[in-house]
Amino acid sequence: MTGARLLRGAAGAAGFLLAGELVIRFWLSGDLVVPAPSTVLYEAAGLLADADFLAGAGATLTNWVLGLLIAIAIAVPLGVLLGAIAPVERAIRPVLEFMRPIPSVAIIPLAILLIPVDELMKVSVIVYASIWPILINTVYGLEDVDPLAKESLRSFGFGSLAVLTRVSLPSAAPFVATGVRIAAGIALVLAVSAELLAGGVAGIGVYVNVAANGNRTDLVMAATFWAGVLGLAANLLLTAGERHLFRWHHMRTGEAKS
Repeated sequence: MTGARLLRGAAGAAGFLLAGELVIRFWLSGDLVVPAPSTVLYEAAGLLADADFLAGAGATLTNWVLGLLIAIAIAVPLGVLLGAIAPVERAIRPVLEFMRPIPSVAIIPLAILLIPVDELMKVSVIVYASIWPILINTVYGLEDVDPLAKESLRSFGFGSLAVLTRVSLPSAAPFVATGVRIAAGIALVLAVSAELLAGGVAGIGVYVNVAANGNRTDLVMAATFWAGVLGLAANLLLTAGERHLFRWHHMRTGEAKS
């Protein structure tokens, strides 16, 4: 089923690109400067030999991964604490609900003012944006644990810590993994957005700014294409990891048949 789904997705993407090529080549006005998909793909291939772009992509990837790992290190323990201790969760919930809806991109100008170190600023906004899906999914996963399973373990004399490590955390792990997968996409958006707004020495967003200043729309779209490829690759990798590690969860929820 997975191979068939990938094949259908590839066919859909190819059809979309072909339609875009035909529309741009034959129907759009010549006054509208929009590069055709074939041009964008040609330039995207050329970027693989562009040292400046590769250095920028490496900088973006470094900030992206580092910010995501820090977010995991913060959000998972905090989510376990909130999910395991109800009074703490009730006390902190109003603060979380106030901060969570704030658009992450909106804090970038504030971060620029408050954090003078460029790389630290970019990683910080990635961490802020990535924390929420991991935290919320961790809390939800712990709250969704079967109470009968926990009571069964307690009936055998196990304490709260044993119940947490033997039942709650394994049951919540698929939810945590889903939160990480969602956060990975958000982290990439913030990594590139921070580079677009704050500039810097290297990064996909920095490269896009330079190309835009040179009126190179084709390069802007080619660099954006590779940002999308990075996001797609991360999502596919994390999804495959989820299905492999938590096959029992997908079978229970019926997702393995989808």
